[in-house]
Amino acid sequence: MTVTTSPHTLQIGPHTIPNRVVVAPMAGVTDLPLRELTVALGAGMAVGEMLTADLSLKDSRKSHFRRQSSSKAGIRSVQIVGSDPVQLAQAARFNADEGADIIDINMGCPAKKVCKKAAGSALLADEGLVERILNAVVNAVNVPVTLKIRTGVSRYERNGVTIARIAEQAGIQMLAVHGRTRADRFKGQAEYDTIAAIANAVSIPVLANGDITCADKARAVMEYTGAAGVMIGRAAQGKPWLPGMIARALTDQPLNPPALSEQCVIIRRHLSALHDFYGDFLGVRIARKHIGWFVDGLNQDPTIHSQLATWPTWTTWKSAFNRLETAQEQVFAFDHLTEQLNDYTSQVVAPLTLSTNLKPRIAA
Repeated sequence: MTVTTSPHTLQIGPHTIPNRVVVAPMAGVTDLPLRELTVALGAGMAVGEMLTADLSLKDSRKSHFRRQSSSKAGIRSVQIVGSDPVQLAQAARFNADEGADIIDINMGCPAKKVCKKAAGSALLADEGLVERILNAVVNAVNVPVTLKIRTGVSRYERNGVTIARIAEQAGIQMLAVHGRTRADRFKGQAEYDTIAAIANAVSIPVLANGDITCADKARAVMEYTGAAGVMIGRAAQGKPWLPGMIARALTDQPLNPPALSEQCVIIRRHLSALHDFYGDFLGVRIARKHIGWFVDGLNQDPTIHSQLATWPTWTTWKSAFNRLETAQEQVFAFDHLTEQLNDYTSQVVAPLTLSTNLKPRIAA
């Protein structure tokens, strides 16, 4: 079974993660603004978006943004992706020299554009290559190396236990396991039997990942699998407070979800951070998906949905918001939405509207 130094923390080399909830690396999602926000809201650690191991691309626009870090984002875990042991070792050394506290290796991504390069979860089909990669990276750096995998290549080839043993032997210091195979992609439900077998087979900390959407599910999965902690991915999209909520619940603290007004304040803060980080053009476009996820969460909340059933559809609101072209318009639109939601919570319900010809607020 896995062992930690405290029932409420995780230990990765010299680094003590203050709780047992880690935000998963998600390409196009866990950028610096979101990592700072989730850590501020109580996540133990947030892993950065995957970076290509091809250092000739290190100064591309995508890599430039993904390489950004700050002390507000907590322990800096940098995930690298590739299939060549030498190239991955060089990338690990480069990122460690740039200040990475932890190097994480991606062997879990099922995206076609990653797997067609024999990287990500495609590597699970070649256990010999996995071993060579892990040994090369661990030996290249003086910081801890962690690994993210899936349970296997397919439901008929679940070799996660073998990969985990290879990882432990190579010196990997923590393992995150998504409860689906490469072939599953994100279809169906995550299974936790393989994660339980992995946690029982190695002594390094194992994080359970996949379909963990609430504190009760996190607690149940940890009890069932013997995992040392959980990794929260898609469930945190539009709900950056969720990992912190789960972390508090796992230490038996009161589970107090933020009120709707607090949620709006948090998302408004995130919206401005995206504009500041990426600039007006790219920030506006990236903000659309984050605001969309938040609005989807409102629509899926049974209490809010039933009370606002007479309002225009959230799909219509999102469509109008996604046509806005400036940061000022987005801020104005979201502030307008917040005012109406606050009216709702004060029992002064007005129709939800969004003008497609918004003018930014002018300070008096």
